[in-house]
Amino acid sequence: MALMPAACSEQQPDGPSSAGVDWSDPVHVASGAGYKGPWRMNASDFRYVDDPTVAFFPDGDIGVAWTDQADQNLYFQRFRDGRPQFERPVNVSRSPGNFSWLPRMRITEDNHVLMLWQEIVFSGGSHGGEAFFARSVDGGQSFEVPQNLSRTSHGVGKGRLTRRLWHNGSLALAVAPADRVYVAWTEYEGALRLTRSSNGGRDFGAPQRIAGGGNTLPTRAPALAVGPRGRLHLAWAVGEDPEADIRYAAFQPGEGANVEPRRIAPGPDHADAPKLAVAADGTVHLSWMASHAPLANYAIRYSRKAAGVDNFAAAATLSRPLPDGFSQARFPYLELDQHGDPHLLFELFRKGRHSSEGLARLRSTDGGSSFGPPSRTPRGGDAAGGINGSLQGLLMDKLALSGEGRIAVVNSTFVRGERSDVWLMRGRIR
Repeated sequence: MALMPAACSEQQPDGPSSAGVDWSDPVHVASGAGYKGPWRMNASDFRYVDDPTVAFFPDGDIGVAWTDQADQNLYFQRFRDGRPQFERPVNVSRSPGNFSWLPRMRITEDNHVLMLWQEIVFSGGSHGGEAFFARSVDGGQSFEVPQNLSRTSHGVGKGRLTRRLWHNGSLALAVAPADRVYVAWTEYEGALRLTRSSNGGRDFGAPQRIAGGGNTLPTRAPALAVGPRGRLHLAWAVGEDPEADIRYAAFQPGEGANVEPRRIAPGPDHADAPKLAVAADGTVHLSWMASHAPLANYAIRYSRKAAGVDNFAAAATLSRPLPDGFSQARFPYLELDQHGDPHLLFELFRKGRHSSEGLARLRSTDGGSSFGPPSRTPRGGDAAGGINGSLQGLLMDKLALSGEGRIAVVNSTFVRGERSDVWLMRGRIR
């Protein structure tokens, strides 16, 4: 497939236009031990809670999903005004023999909870991993039997950076009107695939290959969104390239095998971990992290494309100056509010550290034309210390916005040898 350069160059964002948040006290969702033993596939001794994700119900309740590595399951709880609505968390995966990692969650207008996750199933290939999906049609009280959507031996959910290094959680989930559901994932062997359901997730069609595989660069970290008139928007990164650029494609359902991806902000930097959102007017918002070299000093970048325009605007570096002595920003999370304005959350790293120790947030009030400086966001367990969790990778979704100006952030914290916790932070945007 041809690659078409997009007209993007780096610039600094305009003047400040951020707004604050009135945060409520953090909600403690789950706790566990703080032990991670050596990797022994599904026989590994991992005892910690991790991998939270969050979404709003139409009535303002908040759904939170997370994993408990001690029993290798994925759980769900519904919160109202910070209080759990179910006597005990709902076991979604029900597969204690296999690790379940890094879920994605969407909640529909009819209160269906859709869940996608990576399950470490070994199917005969060099790497274990399958894309599993389950839905709840009763507001999260129970979930249907999980479906294996991928059924391959190619290592689904592995976003390969090099032959020896990858990030788990390389998958994406999106919903559209008329009961359509879309799922994308990448494989360790390199391919990016897309499958869809036309009946709300009851069943899915055969996966289509969109990119990667064969002798091409391996795909990783897909981001998926649905725009006006059901048009699909897909962004992804590539591995094994120190000057990797973000790829982007938009197409109608059924055209996946013929998409023509373009490079976003082509240049010598290493770009990774894109996030994507499409406004009701068709404006495409895109964020990613970029550095002069893989695994080096990353910053958060952002660009947008108006409806009917071919090229993205010049990319802006948003994560400067960083708060409180942090040295780099990685792994953005992107959502749009009811006005179509972009909100960004991202992970904060200190110099010489390999794990995130903070979260920061940015907001635009003019559709992405300008952003204010980053500000610290509560991460839950600050008094306990430790690092942010996500020990299998930070390709995940931690941010949700409601149509009433509310914000929800989830995070996990890990204190080695002591404890692990999952937190929900709730706020109202001023």
